[in-house]
Amino acid sequence: MQTATAHSRKATRPRADALRNRERIVTAAREMFVEFGPEVPLDEIARRAGVGNATLYRNFPDRDALVREVVCSVMDRTALAAEQALAETGDAFEALERFVHVAADERISALCPMISSTFDQHHPDLEAARERVERLVEEVMDRAKAAGQLRSDVGVGDLMVAVAQLSRPPAGTGCLGTDRFVHRHLQLFLDGLRAPARSVLPGEATTMEDLRTCARLPE
Repeated sequence: MQTATAHSRKATRPRADALRNRERIVTAAREMFVEFGPEVPLDEIARRAGVGNATLYRNFPDRDALVREVVCSVMDRTALAAEQALAETGDAFEALERFVHVAADERISALCPMISSTFDQHHPDLEAARERVERLVEEVMDRAKAAGQLRSDVGVGDLMVAVAQLSRPPAGTGCLGTDRFVHRHLQLFLDGLRAPARSVLPGEATTMEDLRTCARLPE
């Protein structure tokens, strides 16, 4: 698994078993954050990963460091799915559809509540991962628009907020029983994105910056 920036990891070459332990920790953390929320005890994450607490803290000195690594790793996997969609030479809208379904499976939406006011949202790793995802998703959408298959009045923010809302499990419940509805509802949404549009959308196409601005507004 490749995380947002490889630069810091090229300075030294950890042993293979150390890398495997790190990957197990990140995988376990992602699963438990999705199931139980961001405050799940770190020792429970270590237990699921099959490592000791000392190994977890050696890799991630605090919760923010682990959260950041999980979020970056999920963004990287989402970016890889977008790259694969761009590499396809067939129907541009079908490539977009496949990307959306893969992105939903990554559960990136379930990680959003973890980025609280105390979390460093401007950490270089996080910003690099976010910018890469946004750029690639915009390219996937632009290709479908150029083919006349995607309505022109939607933006990256429109797409990603729908993926987030439709794929997010009930917060902190550990209940993933709604999974069986996710891809059905996503397909209904995707059908509404096809050109020619059957209606005029109110407002303007939503960008990711629009979503970030809304998130910063006081309650």
